[in-house]
Amino acid sequence: MAGTHATPADEAAREAVVDAALAALDLDAKTRLLAGQDLWTLPALPEIGLRSLVMSDGPIGVRGVRWTADDPSVALPSPTALAATWDPELARRAGVLLAQEARRKGVHVLLAPTINLHRSPLGGRHFEAYSEDPYLTGEIGTGYVRGVQSGGVGTTVKHFVANDAETDRFTVDNLVPERALRELYLAPFEAIVENAHPWGIMTAYNTVNGTTMTEHHHLVNEVLRGEWGFDGFNVSDWTAARSTTGALTGGLDVAMPGPVTVYGEALAAAVRAGEATEAQVDEAVRRVLRLAARVGILEGADPVVPEPPAPVDGAALAREIARRSFVLVRNETRGERPALPLEPGATVALVGAAARDARILGGGSATVFPARVVSPLDGLTAALPEGSLTYAVGADPNEELAVADQGFVLRAVCRDADATVLGTGSAPNGQIQWTGSDLPDGVTPEALRTVELTGTFTPRETGTHTFGIKGLGAFTLSVDGTTHFDAVQAADKDDPFGAFFSAPVPRAQPDLTAGTPVEVCLAHVVTLPDDVPFTAVGFSLCHQEPRRDPDELIAEAVEAARAAETAVVVVATTERVESEGFDRVDLRLPGRQDDLVRAVAAANPRTVVVVNSGSPVELPWREETAAVLLTWFPGQEGGAALADVLTGAHEPGGRLPTTWGPLADAPVTRVTPADGELPYGEGVFIGYRAWDRAGTTPTYPFGHGLGYTDWTYESIEVTGTTTATVRLRNTGTRPGREVVQLYLAPTTPDADRPARRLAGFATVEAAPGETAETTVELPRRAFETWDEATNSWTYAKGSYEVAAGRSIADRRVSTTIEA
Repeated sequence: MAGTHATPADEAAREAVVDAALAALDLDAKTRLLAGQDLWTLPALPEIGLRSLVMSDGPIGVRGVRWTADDPSVALPSPTALAATWDPELARRAGVLLAQEARRKGVHVLLAPTINLHRSPLGGRHFEAYSEDPYLTGEIGTGYVRGVQSGGVGTTVKHFVANDAETDRFTVDNLVPERALRELYLAPFEAIVENAHPWGIMTAYNTVNGTTMTEHHHLVNEVLRGEWGFDGFNVSDWTAARSTTGALTGGLDVAMPGPVTVYGEALAAAVRAGEATEAQVDEAVRRVLRLAARVGILEGADPVVPEPPAPVDGAALAREIARRSFVLVRNETRGERPALPLEPGATVALVGAAARDARILGGGSATVFPARVVSPLDGLTAALPEGSLTYAVGADPNEELAVADQGFVLRAVCRDADATVLGTGSAPNGQIQWTGSDLPDGVTPEALRTVELTGTFTPRETGTHTFGIKGLGAFTLSVDGTTHFDAVQAADKDDPFGAFFSAPVPRAQPDLTAGTPVEVCLAHVVTLPDDVPFTAVGFSLCHQEPRRDPDELIAEAVEAARAAETAVVVVATTERVESEGFDRVDLRLPGRQDDLVRAVAAANPRTVVVVNSGSPVELPWREETAAVLLTWFPGQEGGAALADVLTGAHEPGGRLPTTWGPLADAPVTRVTPADGELPYGEGVFIGYRAWDRAGTTPTYPFGHGLGYTDWTYESIEVTGTTTATVRLRNTGTRPGREVVQLYLAPTTPDADRPARRLAGFATVEAAPGETAETTVELPRRAFETWDEATNSWTYAKGSYEVAAGRSIADRRVSTTIEA
């Protein structure tokens, strides 16, 4: 079946419509359909009743075809947060919401989920993927895809395959042993294809074992379509397709974006020249028409989902996912009670720049613009009694400029070569990220010559403010009537998305007075190079508030902490640390945040640290604090969810989907290619498998997480090799939820196999004193390994320990079985 509401009869009826539509198309129409007509859409073909297919980036929201804060989207927590819930049903509900958002924005296909693995903690885009473990990734991804497609919106599971780092992502050849490819990197794709039947797959930029993924006949046609039976469409990552005949032979259906692609006219010419066959084109077109039929844009075909699911409250679900994702990794008793939850009525000193200006999502193409953001300061102010909360900046992790937001009122003015105004648009956060369909009314790419971001800025602090520019090309920047920059800003690396993802460059430092508005203007001369396959205008006005002496800020925070009963310090990464387009160079928190935590903890023994990062960071001060709570990138309602958890209205529900430890001990740290190649020499040993093998103790192990109650595991019983039943009791003083984790380990050590692996998990709830019981399936694949000699799966017979517990390092009950 293709989706939640599909039946074989439904599919057969749609296939008949697809066949008739395909037969009515000539070669030029067919090849045109396989090429993007712009950045996000495929062309309509009225002659067969086909409307234009619209795609949009995800995975934490649906941006739509306009990359602007003018068109807001619900912003859910990061994929690492969703995986930290260990709850596929919650992932399904997230998917339903995203389908609702997609339909609201006229989007038919969501470019998500990202199910690449956390091979190394240095991967810069790991916040957008789920886990280091393929089984957990596959389960969460399955829930997500089922949810989105139950709303009648297609998914494109990405990035197929081994797109596990950002360095040289367009050109790197990842050399992955076949066994590791099968057991790790392909495994979540296989699970999602089998269990969720996605309507799309996106092939990656990178090369795998000598063949670029958009031309990988073996992995796409033989494995994905042949072995697994995938019947959806295969779209390239944006600009990834490089060869007309190579892509077609390799199984690529759609080359995005357009209008300049390797398909379209180039593909029609290749067929006429005998370099490709029309039969190959027909198979690709058939898959695109099948997708169109499923989402309801092909006349005569009933969509898979005729009526959307019941409406979902986006803000409420974002808040629930956030608090369910928060991982309490440390909670020490100070005096008579643990540091968390906060004692009712206690005074709280909130510290950290990220507590005021929340970091809710990672950088890059996953960015969306929510209509509202609840910061930790907002959330705690609303939740705590009036007068019980103080705030101090303490330390600011943002060592570079941010987009113009607080205090700015801006609009965009578009002019032609004669300086005549063509049209205007709003620019609510100083960012211009336009593609062809985003241009303001009356503005065409051919006529557009300059864009002016113009308006006012009202400072909230007196002092030297810094203004800068993010983007490439000719700019003129003026503040308060003075021109500070009038020149060309050039690229520092060869990246087609550099204008969107590059670092901002400081260009002006005027002295301004709090509360006194000043005029600001950033003018950009638009050039549209011939070699860029789509029309895009991207740049930003950026800003940074006056920089105060870091020691003074820390001293102020210490005084605030000393005067309160509990100190809550929010530390965070920045867009320069975790974003698309580059990998991390270390796992340290940016700026003086480590110094801040140590100073506050020394002043107040009840110091709680909230870690606002999408993936692991080092916590060198953890033993000096009373509690450490990991909140990932928590989405638009993160501050409200934080208040829920800190006050004890809800317990933190998350468990680690990835091992946290210092970089010096991390088993896999190489993400930079040499001579264009990146060997995956560690084979199947990544994440907890590699930590186990090395015998090194991480800071916090895979699966770890504390709640606000205690659990006693009483028994485990395994039926054959198929199911395990675990019985446990809530021995604490309040209701709670527990994630029961099953780990499978061969009793005879084998150096070629991981010591143990996650084989299943389930969530239970119980009131104080109550017993809970759950039965968890043991998948056959947990007992199998890939045999490179026979090129097949082998069932590894023998004796196994099946253990249940709270993490891979905290296994409470076990039994032995024979497989």
